[in-house]
Formats: sequence, C-alpha cells, structure tokens
Amino acid sequence: MAIPTATGITIATRRGEAVSARPLFDSYLMVDWSAANTPRRGRDSIWLCHLVRRDDKLVVTAPENLATRRAAHDRLRAILVADLERHRSVLVGCDFPFSYAHGLAKRLGLSGPAWRAVWDEIASHLEDGPDNANNRFAIAAQLNARVSGGAFPFWGCPASKAAPCLAMRHHRRHEAEGLAERRLSDMRLRRLQPGWKLAGTGSAGSQALTGIPIVRRLRDDPLLTEHARIWPFETGLRPLDRAEVSGRIIFAEIYPSLVAIRPRPGEVKDSAQVRAIARHFADLDGWGGLGTVFAGDPTLSASEQAIVESEEGWVLGIVGAVTKGRHAAASPVAVRSR
Repeated sequence: MAIPTATGITIATRRGEAVSARPLFDSYLMVDWSAANTPRRGRDSIWLCHLVRRDDKLVVTAPENLATRRAAHDRLRAILVADLERHRSVLVGCDFPFSYAHGLAKRLGLSGPAWRAVWDEIASHLEDGPDNANNRFAIAAQLNARVSGGAFPFWGCPASKAAPCLAMRHHRRHEAEGLAERRLSDMRLRRLQPGWKLAGTGSAGSQALTGIPIVRRLRDDPLLTEHARIWPFETGLRPLDRAEVSGRIIFAEIYPSLVAIRPRPGEVKDSAQVRAIARHFADLDGWGGLGTVFAGDPTLSASEQAIVESEEGWVLGIVGAVTKGRHAAASPVAVRSR
C-alpha cells in the first residue's frame, strides 16, 4: 500500500497495515542557518519557520529572518519555551551537520560519548559575538593541528584565514590519514557536503561550527533541558510514537533541499525552503508516517547503526542507496516502514 503526501513523498506500508492518523508533533520549527561574519538579512542569512497544529489545522506564520546568531538563539528559545508552556511537542530541524565522520573524537583524545564530547569541545573554543564576528577558522586550524599536525581534516577558507594547519583547497588526505571524508548519511545523497568543508559552493562546515554550540546551549537550557533530546544520539534509531514525544523537543539534522520549493513572488530561496520543509514534515506526520522516519535507513548494518547513534548522526528523511563513488546517484525519496 502506498500513500502519497502533499509534498510528493511516498509512504510505503505493508499490506493491511494501518497508518495512524494522530500526529507525533504539535509544532514544527525549521531553521536555515548562516555562519556570516557580520549581521545579515535576506539571502544566505538565518531563516526560521514555525508551524503549529491547532484544532487539526496547520497554522504557519511568515518565515522570520534573523540578522545574527545571538538573535536567532534568543528567538528559538522564546518559541520553544512558549510551546512547552502550551504542552506542545516540537520537532526542531536544523540544516547543518550535527556531527563528523567516525573517529574524530578519538583522534582528538576526547572521552565520553563521542558526539557530545565533540560538541563540548567546539563550544568551549567558539567565540561568536553579538555582531556575528567569530573564530570558526581558528577553531578548525586548532582541531587540524591536534588531529594531524597539518591541514587535515578541515579545509576551505578565505586567503586571509589560511594557515599552516588550514588550507584554502581540499587536501585529498582522507584515505591516507584514515578519517573518512563523508559520514554514512552523506553517502546516501551526493549533494550533501562533508562537515570538514568550511567554504565554497554547498559548504556546511562553517554552519556546523557555529550552529552546534547554539543547539547545545538550547539543549542544556534550564527551562528546556528536561524536555529536550537530540536525535538520534539520545533517542536511538527507532520509530517514535506520540507517547514518547509528548511534551518534548526533538532536535534533528535536516536537509531542506530534500523537498521541492515554490518561492512566492520576491521570496528568497532560504525563506521558501524552511516553509516547505516544515510543511513536508507536518504533512508526513499528519499521514502517520513520520514516526518511522526516526528509524533512519533500514539498510544500515548493526555496526553502522551503532556508529550513527553514538557519533555520526543522521539526516532526517534520508532513506536510499549508498552512492558508489563521487558521481553516483542516490535515491532518498521514499520513507518505508520497517
């Protein structure tokens, strides 16, 4: 049995299997991030869209455009606190990598859960001012020095930020250095860029270095921490149900380009993307198909699933074939129940 959603994603279910109509979430908060060095609005800046389910109807306000990461944090916190006060369960999607390829924490000599150790390490070194001035390239160079003593594994920067331990161009050293270029989830979709890439077309590494500390801060906020969880690190890769997420905040890594967009006249792409991806997950949830998406890709082996849950994370909604080489296609277009 196949059930099409309003966004074109197909939910394939086993013959005779009922699909629950009760959504998991009451609120969907999608974020398009930016690592800009100065306050910025419009294209390539921070956008968020908050969609709320009220009386079985989806209510969405116009996407908001925040000029700084400090302002974005404050606005996200305010929305989440208000949603919790109204006993809403919230899905928060952020469009930057939540993690790096397996082995980074070990190479840095960190202890504890690998994903959290890396988050804490980045947050402890990031300086990100109210005017967006930040030291992300210096952090990358420091991490490179500790991992390899040279310009590996992070790469990509303006000429003014190049240093002995950070190069403008790709080093091509992943195989020789024994630290993968792409995560398991990145292998499913060619368009996803590795977190090591800090600058250039499609890069998301700078967004990760500036965004991870914000999610960490929200996760640990005294007013939110009791209810907040990071998927899949704190939930595992498994289907979620309404009882589990009721009154909770689930943070997840997303890739807005997974769904098609239809910008309104004069609307920038980033605004259209957060609006479309919020509606996508809300529609999927409305059909009863979102819960199984939290199980990730059923083709993962037991060892791969352990890596995803402990260190690499996953991109919500990606289910498809592993790419073969740099130019192979992937097919992350169907969500299938296990």
